[in-house]
Amino acid sequence: MTIHEFGQENGKPVVLIHPSIVMWDYFEYVIPLMENRFHLIIPALPGYDPDVRDDFTSVEEISSELEKWLIGNGLNDVVCLYGCSMGGSIVTRMLADNNVNIQNAIIDGGITPYQLPWIVTRLIAIKDFLLISAGKIGGAKLLEKAFSTDELSDEDIQYAAKVLKMVSARTIWRTFESCNNYPMPADIRTDCKNIEYWIEEKEVKERRADVDYIKKGFPHTTFRTILGVGHGGLAPFNPERFVQGIESICGVTDQQKELKSL
Repeated sequence: MTIHEFGQENGKPVVLIHPSIVMWDYFEYVIPLMENRFHLIIPALPGYDPDVRDDFTSVEEISSELEKWLIGNGLNDVVCLYGCSMGGSIVTRMLADNNVNIQNAIIDGGITPYQLPWIVTRLIAIKDFLLISAGKIGGAKLLEKAFSTDELSDEDIQYAAKVLKMVSARTIWRTFESCNNYPMPADIRTDCKNIEYWIEEKEVKERRADVDYIKKGFPHTTFRTILGVGHGGLAPFNPERFVQGIESICGVTDQQKELKSL
């Protein structure tokens, strides 16, 4: 797993974890807005790293590897841990691991383990695998469906095609199988006292089970509605609003308590 760092001279580590079917440059437009204020730590997750030929492993393995890297580099006091979708799964697991001091955490449309019979979860994983695999073979429009965004530019579609060509079938399968079923402790304990779950207004119904899981496992979580963007649409398409949300939870602005929706 390659770790990209920006603003190392700053003393406020912020970890940004990208979703599936994109690369670490998902945060390309966010970096210049944040690197003068925060020490940005952006991992290129296995299977989605353009510089390393490997496959996605699992939510729990990646969480453990990232925790060890942070601790080993003296960066285990994290001001904000952010993850979107698949990245949100990793944030959820890291909060439960409680191995790193996380002051603030944002789970943006994060996927939580299905509370369903084993066979049902595998059928869902197969459906998702076939959808993404079909896009890998010939559907560059996949990104538009995956993120539920407005019409994408030709550049966005070409980016989707590039990622789909790069990732392996094994990575696609492991991504969905793991994000839907990663293990979590029965009794979740975390020292992080400030957790937010961001949910896009159009996917409230779709994320109902995830919201219920977070409410049960992390009862002190604040839920915020994201207006006017699709799933995962803040960082790549609305970077200023994304940064506003990060700064708010970190207390950099005075909007932390007043901000009800982004």
